[in-house]
Amino acid sequence: MPRKIGFVVASSSGHEDNFSANELMVHAPTVHGWRSARFCTYPQEITLQVTERCRLKKLQLLAHQFMIPSEVEFHIADSPLESGAPNHVLHFRRLGYVSLSDNEKTAFGARELKSVYIDAVGTHLKLIFNKSHINCHNLYNQVALVAINILGDHVDASEVNSIPTRDHLIEQYISSSQRESALDGTYSRKYESLSPLDDLAFDMYQDPEMAQIIRSLNDKKQEMVRLERYDIAKKLKQAIADFQKVGEHLGRCHVEKRSAIEKEDYDTARLMKEQMEEYRLMVYQQLQLHDLLDVDQVGVIKEFNRSMKGHSYVAVNKFDHPLANPTSRYPELTHRDCSSLVCNTLVNFLPFDERPIPTLRNRESPCDRLPLAIADPLSNPHSPIVSDEPEPLTEKAQRDASLAIEVYGDDLVAGAYSKKWSYREDALLAVCKKLTESSPGMSKGELRNMMRAAVFLTKKTLLDNVSSVFQASLKLLEIILTQFVTKHHLGKAEVAHCLEQIWPNLLSRTGDSSSRVRAVAMTFIQEMALFKEVRSLQIIPGELVKPMKYNTATRVALSRMELLEWMVEKFGTQDSGFTVDNVMKFLTGTLDHSASSVREMAVKIIYSMYRLHRNTVLDYLPANSANTRKNVLYKTIFDGFGRIDGHSVVSQVWMATGQDPQREREEIRSLQDQLVALKEISLHVSTKGVDFRKLSVAFCVCSRCSLCIFCGEKDEAFTDEGLDLHYWKHCPMLRRCVQCRQVVEISGLTDHLLMDCENNGAFMQCARCTEAVHKDQLSEHAQSSACNRKRSSHASNHCPLCHENFAPGEEVRQVHQVSRAVMSHGSRPTLQKKKTILVLTSQDFLLEKTCICELLAEIRFTCIHLPK
Repeated sequence: MPRKIGFVVASSSGHEDNFSANELMVHAPTVHGWRSARFCTYPQEITLQVTERCRLKKLQLLAHQFMIPSEVEFHIADSPLESGAPNHVLHFRRLGYVSLSDNEKTAFGARELKSVYIDAVGTHLKLIFNKSHINCHNLYNQVALVAINILGDHVDASEVNSIPTRDHLIEQYISSSQRESALDGTYSRKYESLSPLDDLAFDMYQDPEMAQIIRSLNDKKQEMVRLERYDIAKKLKQAIADFQKVGEHLGRCHVEKRSAIEKEDYDTARLMKEQMEEYRLMVYQQLQLHDLLDVDQVGVIKEFNRSMKGHSYVAVNKFDHPLANPTSRYPELTHRDCSSLVCNTLVNFLPFDERPIPTLRNRESPCDRLPLAIADPLSNPHSPIVSDEPEPLTEKAQRDASLAIEVYGDDLVAGAYSKKWSYREDALLAVCKKLTESSPGMSKGELRNMMRAAVFLTKKTLLDNVSSVFQASLKLLEIILTQFVTKHHLGKAEVAHCLEQIWPNLLSRTGDSSSRVRAVAMTFIQEMALFKEVRSLQIIPGELVKPMKYNTATRVALSRMELLEWMVEKFGTQDSGFTVDNVMKFLTGTLDHSASSVREMAVKIIYSMYRLHRNTVLDYLPANSANTRKNVLYKTIFDGFGRIDGHSVVSQVWMATGQDPQREREEIRSLQDQLVALKEISLHVSTKGVDFRKLSVAFCVCSRCSLCIFCGEKDEAFTDEGLDLHYWKHCPMLRRCVQCRQVVEISGLTDHLLMDCENNGAFMQCARCTEAVHKDQLSEHAQSSACNRKRSSHASNHCPLCHENFAPGEEVRQVHQVSRAVMSHGSRPTLQKKKTILVLTSQDFLLEKTCICELLAEIRFTCIHLPK
């Protein structure tokens, strides 16, 4: 079996101060490793010489977290170690290279451990580091290597290191494939494994002294296996696992102590050192207490004790220390008490988060909660870490589960509360067994307590994340509802209590993230609804139709809707707990849910209810009108009703509006003609004027549209000729230009005179009132009362005729112009209230629009001021 091979550093191309390549010869948690010089040239090289000629099988490289080379090449040379040949005569052969990650994914917070499998014989290994990965932390463009580990087998000097041929490589590949595929053990050649104690990760996270002890215990374990002393081998195996945790803890302490030293926090460093020494001493004494070490190793421990004579808490040998042999000073103590005494002392040296809870110290030995398990590792075949009993109940759990404890006992309830899922599952199965084996001769009170205690445990474990525990809780619930209640005739009150307790937790599992758990919960609820004792109470239907919030979790809401659909179809709405009233009220409330999938499911169930009850369902929905159909969801619902009744979509629209279809078709055709005329007008409008005949044709094809689009006046005399006359002479919103005689809107008169008029060159805009004034009259205008300063365009309108400022807005402008006309002529035009019509688009949507004339008036579609 390949083992760890020692090596020395033969040469290196350079290094930074205090980061020599010799650091690579030591494996410990506190090593720094090698770093190249700052701003070095590439490639960088390191040559290692192994302590013996060997066949290299595996290389392990522990890279730095941010000084990372992009590639590392491997070269090997074979030279007799006793010849002392200098490096320049060595002939290196290239084996290959590996690429290292740039470590950006870990934010440069982790180190990459790269393993390289090779098969080569040699005495020297050269590592060539190519240029580094660029990152913000590597300021000096360096590469580094924290540690390297070499694994291989010893090779005799007589064995020749020949370069493998093509046939040899093919044979080697086939052999390795056979080893990997021979899982049934029929292949005679055993695959060469590697000891975990030789792995680089073991040394880099273990205290060096503890690592040596663990290796010694491992050798002793192998010896016991060879002698077929399997009971001792098993205990040694557990002891090795426990002491590995001890070594990792001491390794972390080493790192913290070094960090404190680098920060010059010497008080913390001294405290860490003392705690590590005390902790290490306790471990050594436990090793002696159980005779786990040989005589020579005991001498090492005594030497360690002598080195600590200056400390008041350390004795010279184990016979003088109260913790080394507690029964010598306290003969009345048992072996268990001895272990507890040692554990109580060790608690003070554990990290804060690994210490036992203070409130539990009086209830159990701290040894049972020590994660390092060093108090009594060999007192039984099992480590204290893997206890055969569930952990004791907390005070809160004891209060909550007082009835269950009274009925089923502490041990069973502790199992239901245990952190181990196997204990929880076993506890539920044990309750199932107790319920099925319950005697009919028990009193009603005892039976009721048994059921309620079981319901309490079921309610708790229904929320368990482990699938097997969840299914065990469903099994217990089924036994309660189908066997226990029926067998002992407990009555509907107990069944109702059970359902009220477990329903919220059971329904919440229908929204679990695991599809398997959701399916199991849904299936069980459907089966439970069919139980005779459950169906007669009609509790589940009442729970399903309770109002649901608009932001209820989507999966829970969908599962609830699916259950409702299934149960309504299965049981109907007669004597089932479901009525048209409670179902429809629930569904109409669900139409406001934030998830579209839930709303669609509600619409689907509404269709099912409509097939069964027709017009009764319509009483819970808004009237089928144009306003209602603005809501796409209600439009979809009513269209679905029409399809169920066999009506077309168009007929549904006419039914909703109550108008004659033939008349609607004519109105639609008329409106379409108006749109065509408008497009034609927009193409023929010029800045020279407007053809009002075409304008009147466009706006009044429909005989009902006797309306001026500028002032809003309605008059039956507004035919084609009447509108032309009104525009030229009577419309208060229009005015003829005195320069070119063109009719323009009063609001656009200033822009017309400055830009569009034939004589626009004779006019200038007053900077004070913004009106268009003749150049010859500009001085007189500025001194007259007609020059009224205009406020900002957003704060007011300005009339170019009366020179007044008034409130902003188109409606205010129209009122102002109409009022001015009334004062001038003594008459007031009639403003027609907007009239609503229906327009059916190609998509059969029913939209509310105003008459085309009014619509164009609203958006100020003034053909006179169309842009060029």
